[in-house]
Amino acid sequence: MSDSRALPRGSVVHKGRGATFDPHNRFAPSVSVEESDGWWQEHAPLSLATEVREEPSKSALAWNSSPDLSFDRSLNPYRGCEHGCIYCFARPSHAYWDMSPGLDFETRLIARTGMLEHLRDELAKPGYVCRPINLSGNTDCYQPIEARYRTTRSLLAFLLECRHPVTLVTKGSLVLRDLDLLKQMAEHRLVRVLVSLTSLDGDLKRTLEPRAASPQARLKVIRELSAAGVPVGVLISPVIPGLTDHEIERLIEAARGAGARTASWMLLRLPREVAPLFQAWLVAHYPERADKVMSLIRQCRGGKTNEAAFGKRFRGEGVFVDMIEQRFKRASRQWGMQPRAEQGLNTRDFRPPRTQGDLFD
Repeated sequence: MSDSRALPRGSVVHKGRGATFDPHNRFAPSVSVEESDGWWQEHAPLSLATEVREEPSKSALAWNSSPDLSFDRSLNPYRGCEHGCIYCFARPSHAYWDMSPGLDFETRLIARTGMLEHLRDELAKPGYVCRPINLSGNTDCYQPIEARYRTTRSLLAFLLECRHPVTLVTKGSLVLRDLDLLKQMAEHRLVRVLVSLTSLDGDLKRTLEPRAASPQARLKVIRELSAAGVPVGVLISPVIPGLTDHEIERLIEAARGAGARTASWMLLRLPREVAPLFQAWLVAHYPERADKVMSLIRQCRGGKTNEAAFGKRFRGEGVFVDMIEQRFKRASRQWGMQPRAEQGLNTRDFRPPRTQGDLFD
């Protein structure tokens, strides 16, 4: 049996969860290995509850200098993500909080508090230069716990007040709750929304992205945002060779029919612990395709499961990637989709917020 068909010890398919096991936290000083001696008979529960703890923020904006990204600053209200997408590139970051990138990432979440106050101070700094802020750069700002914490909504309301532009990337239908704010921001050219769409296959979505919105719900998001005058595009991501790449044309057609104006795509990334997690998911749900999918991924990544180099990590390289690019461009032309554009948002009307000290001037 090849490596692609090897299922890690202790792997269990949990209802409503993407990961089948918790890989070792690479920062932990010791490693625990489960060994069966025949005495312990209790089985792990198939359904796992979500735990949320609050963490006071030390700052609001996260900055980056990546040439692959169209933004240099972002806001991330939550650590971990209940959507549970098995391929999520953000999973390895959970190890920094002494938790596993596997099941912990989607069941043990952190809600950051005090972000609005920190953002107010950061935007009020004399040297601050207004450029679009991305929500979120790491995990989805409209994952289910946003319904309780409403952090994303409070940040949007504040940015509207300051006339500060923002870009949104989500696969959650909860974004429609904030349509009133997004519509006002659109009237001032302060917002652009990208809806992540991976597949139109509901059965595939239920295991690939277990707690994210359904494909039909995401198309509804595009439709209602577009009808309200909010600029909206589709991000076909990730394209998974041998599993979802055959849907590229249908995804673009469906998104355009719903009102999306722009389209872009990204190849599947498997950084650090995401590679064994994704491979175990393949074996658990699509064992007959596991070898083919992993082989195609390596063909697109120079023989490896991941390529972290700038300029290659989002696109990959090779004949298969070239074919995807050609198909994507052809379908985009056919359906009148424009390339993704982050420019054009209004930065001229930015009004720096008043700090606490300013109130007494």
